[in-house]
Amino acid sequence: MDLELRDRCYLITGGTDGLGLALAKRLVGEGARVAVCGRDGARLARAQELLGGEALCFEADVTSEGELDEFIDATLTRFGRLDGAVNNAGRSAGTPVASSNDETWREDYELKVISALHVARRVLPALEDTEGAIVNVLAIMARTPHANSTPTTASRAAGLALTKALANEVGPRGIRVNAILIGLIESGQWVRAAKDANVELDEFYAKMAQGSNIPLGRIGRAEEFADLATFLLSPRASYLTGIGVSIDGGLSPVI
Repeated sequence: MDLELRDRCYLITGGTDGLGLALAKRLVGEGARVAVCGRDGARLARAQELLGGEALCFEADVTSEGELDEFIDATLTRFGRLDGAVNNAGRSAGTPVASSNDETWREDYELKVISALHVARRVLPALEDTEGAIVNVLAIMARTPHANSTPTTASRAAGLALTKALANEVGPRGIRVNAILIGLIESGQWVRAAKDANVELDEFYAKMAQGSNIPLGRIGRAEEFADLATFLLSPRASYLTGIGVSIDGGLSPVI
């Protein structure tokens, strides 16, 4: 299937590692141009090498409004258009509500909700010109939070509500807004966790899958996430908006 992505342009926050980088590589492979941002210089350099000279790899902290604006402006200047934006920046943060503190909640909400909101507001005019799309990367626990999973699950639930509300607002302008709810999928944070635990990555993933009772019996691959996200960003998904698609190997208890 031709996804009709050649020469289209996409912006990805948190795109220098893990899921974001896998998506950027898939988009480039389909003939698209990409801009990614991140905070780590070494990861930015590696992403630039993997994505090629046409890609824009920009150092920015998405919790800084000024740096985020600079990234978006640089993307529009470089490419002259925008066909899609992916809000992928985030990290896991799970503690008991009773022992959590307000600052941790504020930081998590700033990282996962306010940054996505800011990106959306800034890119809407450009996306209207191209009838483009926004994809918000969330987690299956946005729908089914368990104990000790906040503030992440609360922020992700807010992201799901934002996705639906914004889809309803901008649909008449030809812009689509969807969410991907991930389960246990390969990512940079798990690579670092395995390294910290001094465990081989394959063994680490196997134990995660076994302990989580995933029906498909394994951790998801970053490339599988990238395939789904690429489709949702493409014109081939032109009648899909306001939905949250789970990619979790069957792990979520809800449909």
